[in-house]
Amino acid sequence: MTVMFTPEERTRLRSDLLEQAAADSRLTGGAITGSFASGHEDRWSDIDLAFGVGEAADMPAVLSDWTARMYGSHGAVDHFDVRAGAWTYRVYLLASTLQVDLAFVPAAEFRALAPTFRLVFGQANDARHIPPPVATDLIGMGWLYALHVRSSMARGKPWQAIHMIAGVRDHALALACLRHGLPAAHGKGIDRLPRDVTAPFEDSLARSLDAAELARAFQAAVAGLRREIRAVDPALAARLEPALLALSEIPAESTAGG
Repeated sequence: MTVMFTPEERTRLRSDLLEQAAADSRLTGGAITGSFASGHEDRWSDIDLAFGVGEAADMPAVLSDWTARMYGSHGAVDHFDVRAGAWTYRVYLLASTLQVDLAFVPAAEFRALAPTFRLVFGQANDARHIPPPVATDLIGMGWLYALHVRSSMARGKPWQAIHMIAGVRDHALALACLRHGLPAAHGKGIDRLPRDVTAPFEDSLARSLDAAELARAFQAAVAGLRREIRAVDPALAARLEPALLALSEIPAESTAGG
């Protein structure tokens, strides 16, 4: 049976990985990132580390060697990569259910991309923080998901409709986070929003695959999106209002197709 990792085990592993990284001559710098770097680590936090690789040509060998170490010595059971620019974020799942994110980038690009970056050894370039999402992009994605809710429902695809309704809701809540100066990516700021902002969105949670229930949840999601657009860009809200209202007023019977 898999045993849940303890905070003490997580701390020991983070220290071991940093010690091993400092001894790897191919790495020019190492940093702690994520919740621990900002002082917000809790029982459920993962390990986030970032490393600069001296020679870009060494990246494949470095990734391969560190992956072998994670499986051979630290109980990894699977991994996958997330790539963003020159960065490769290799995400590991350990048998203890601990997530370990090891980010590697050529030394020329090794720098803080967010305030949650604490250099532990070596050198880093000047910080270049990634800007938050743009409000107009979130708005655009919101109405795009709404369009796909309509087509999903009309085609009798309730599971796809639920997925798309969540997209409307998620982008509206990200817009609210941006408005309140909270992290807008990956839902990180939603639980810090005022209750009067989040409460109306509870109605956008579909309780079943019933056509009428999907229509009800969709209307609530679009209503939330409209409120947030009005709060950040009244002129754009006025242009979008008729189309968004038309989208959300789909008769439930139109979803009955197979």
